[in-house]
Order: sequence, then C-alpha cells, then structure tokens
Amino acid sequence: MKPHHPLTVGLTGGIGSGKSTVAELFGRLGATIIDADEIARALVAPGEPALREIVTTFGSACLDERGQLDRGKLRRLIFSDPARRQQLEAILHPIIINNIIRLIHNIQTPYGIVVIPLLLETNQTGLVDRILVIDTPVNVRLARVGARDHLSKDEINAIIKTQATREMQLRAADDVICNAGHLDELAILVQKQHDRYLEMANASSG
Repeated sequence: MKPHHPLTVGLTGGIGSGKSTVAELFGRLGATIIDADEIARALVAPGEPALREIVTTFGSACLDERGQLDRGKLRRLIFSDPARRQQLEAILHPIIINNIIRLIHNIQTPYGIVVIPLLLETNQTGLVDRILVIDTPVNVRLARVGARDHLSKDEINAIIKTQATREMQLRAADDVICNAGHLDELAILVQKQHDRYLEMANASSG
C-alpha cells in the first residue's frame, strides 16, 4: 500500500459490530475521525445534488413528508434488489471517496481513523495504511441492530449478506478489536491499539 502521512487506519466491520462506538473512543484519545456514513448523511440533506439524483433514480417515495430521505424505505428497496443497490452506490460512493481523500490530506493529528463500513466490499483499501476490523459475534450484532434500528431478523440478515464475511474481514485485517464484552473492556482494547498507532506514527515520522 502507498504510505500516507500521517498514518491512516481504515476501521471496518459488519453491521452492529460497534464501529461508531470504537471510533468515538479513538476520538476521545485524540485521533482524527473521518466517518463515511457521516459524509453520506451530509450528501443526502435536502437541497444537496446527490439527494436530487436519488429522487430522480428511485422516485419521491423514498422521501418522508418533510422532503428528507426516508432511510428505512430506501434501505428496504435497495437490499431487496442488488441492481438498485448498485445504482445508489454509483451515485454516492465517488463523492464520498473524494471527500475522504480531501479529509485525509487535512489530518493534523499523529494518525487518523477512517470509518468505512464497506471498505472491503468497495475495494477502497488503498485509501488507508492499515485495516482495523471490529469483530463481534453475529448474535450480538443481531440484538444490537434489532434494538437500534427496529429491523426484523430477516431484514438484518439481508444486510449482512451484502457485506464481507467474517472470514474475509479477518483475512484482510492488519489489526482486530473484539467487541463482545462491556464498554469498559472495549475502552481498554482501544487504548492499547491507540498506543500502538502512536508508536507506528512516531516511527514513520522519525
């Protein structure tokens, strides 16, 4: 991989693995956080060109009564139809990647965490120096997503099927954090990884 300065770490993992929680913990320790989902949310705000293109492609039924994107409706539409999902990705992914590249170049901290849920699936591993996978048992992920997003087990499994398998993620990983316990346990694991990244960043800049 082409090295970046400062060190950039691609954080990924399946739905419900706890990527946002881990990213928040890294952020508290001083890492710059670049979140692809946050970028995507900004791109589909009312008035944004990407939202207009989505409405042109999928129809106004994907909007709620306030003219905002209804994520639930769009999710159900695209995950039941791979061709429709590819249409959405074709609209959003190039803009998201361009934004990520710009933000990476502006990192001022020793290292940055780039949260990309579909890092492997979209073959964007060249954006980062290292890949950090958040590994969480499927039953834990199902419970978390069901409580958070109010999705049925079938809906969650449909999403999981579109994502890289656990085996694929672990093969691609340079680093792994297991998120199967309590938050205080996770914080300890993140602290250890943070310390390692600081050492790597200092070594590469020295």
